[in-house]
Amino acid sequence: MIYEQRTYTLKMGTAPEYLKRWETDCLPIIGKYARLAGCWQTESGRLNAIVFLWAYDSFGHREQQREKLKADAEWKKASAWVKDYIVTQDNIFLSPAPFSP
Repeated sequence: MIYEQRTYTLKMGTAPEYLKRWETDCLPIIGKYARLAGCWQTESGRLNAIVFLWAYDSFGHREQQREKLKADAEWKKASAWVKDYIVTQDNIFLSPAPFSP
């Protein structure tokens, strides 16, 4: 199991609208290809940021699922607006420690 932590820094003041649109427009589609383990909005540190945690069986599984997502015409249409909100994006891959739940 691997986890991909994606942190998006958004234009100031846009987080509520971004999250609402993400939930209705994008989540139903991306949910066919990846399992959402969590989504958070920052309250301290880097402000105006949204953090997603996606779970995959392996790096290979992630690559396969991301390719399927990129090829999904419904995804391309539903996510076209996202770039208008994002200032920066950071991706971190996490492997659980042996004792992690």
